[in-house]
Amino acid sequence: MGITREGRHKRRETGGRRAKYRKKRKFEMGRPAAMTKIGEKRVRPVRGRGGNMKFRALRLDSGNFSWGTEVCTRKVRILDVVYNASNNELVRTKTLVKGAIVLIDCHPFKTWYESHYGVKCGLKGENSVIVDSGVSEKSKSVQRKIASRQKTRTLEPVLDNQFASGRFLAKITSRPGQSGRADGQILEGPELAFYQKMMHKK
Repeated sequence: MGITREGRHKRRETGGRRAKYRKKRKFEMGRPAAMTKIGEKRVRPVRGRGGNMKFRALRLDSGNFSWGTEVCTRKVRILDVVYNASNNELVRTKTLVKGAIVLIDCHPFKTWYESHYGVKCGLKGENSVIVDSGVSEKSKSVQRKIASRQKTRTLEPVLDNQFASGRFLAKITSRPGQSGRADGQILEGPELAFYQKMMHKK
């Protein structure tokens, strides 16, 4: 007996039983969930209806994550699954699904931020962001460019703390079991505050 997506076997809303007028059909077929885990990349192609291909990720260890406010995307390692709104079991088994909150390595973002703005960030203590002394060795045009960027630069204290820890909280927005990728976005602002509150509650 295969997995099926039809609903004819269910009773009516009133509680009456439905007539069994046909057997299962291939176009009503379902497949087992991918249950993607963290590990060395392992992706399997699956042929779908109409010859379309799906890519079933069985294990993934990295993905493209976007930092929305800075418009910066980097391929980074996925370190851990920390929260899932739908099921705590998916956190315990470290399963990668769409909407899962994961910990990612923030060093590629930190390197970019420090070179782009000419500052050192993620330092422990009172003054966690300081101007990089190496900027003075650069050409005058580069110094002017960095100075103009400094005027509009803002960094949330929460993100600065995450820079210090070497980890960012991020949300997976792709479907690893369908596209074979675990891409997402870095959590910031009210969304980050919301998920931190939910994790603290749990």
